[in-house]
Amino acid sequence: MKIIYNFSENHVKQVYQLYKEVWWGEERSIEDTIKCVKGSQICIGILDNDENLIGFTRVISDFIYKAIIFDVIVSVEHKSNGLGKELMNLVKAHEKLKRVKHFELYCLPEMVPFYTGFGFSTDVAGIKLMRCINA
Repeated sequence: MKIIYNFSENHVKQVYQLYKEVWWGEERSIEDTIKCVKGSQICIGILDNDENLIGFTRVISDFIYKAIIFDVIVSVEHKSNGLGKELMNLVKAHEKLKRVKHFELYCLPEMVPFYTGFGFSTDVAGIKLMRCINA
């Protein structure tokens, strides 16, 4: 395994392929994936021995108060191998994120136990997620 923080054009294409493996990413285009990776402040990838991307996550942050973790994805063939945990550990240990007060993310209910293991909680002092669709 190899950890990457800079993504070649080929690796971005592989991010796009990972998005196709999850229901929430299957409608993303390659063009939007390119913009998404370029627009994220931190991207972390895990490569297999053949240099294929098998895990990915990205972070947007002010590097002091908040860091929002997005798109924690592990390829179907490599699920249950601890790569999701590895990605989360890499985020939390990242040099640029060491001073961040709050890490945040949103996830499906079945993923709550996974993220609880990293110190995440659904108790956010009554704060509610709000969304506005940009039509």
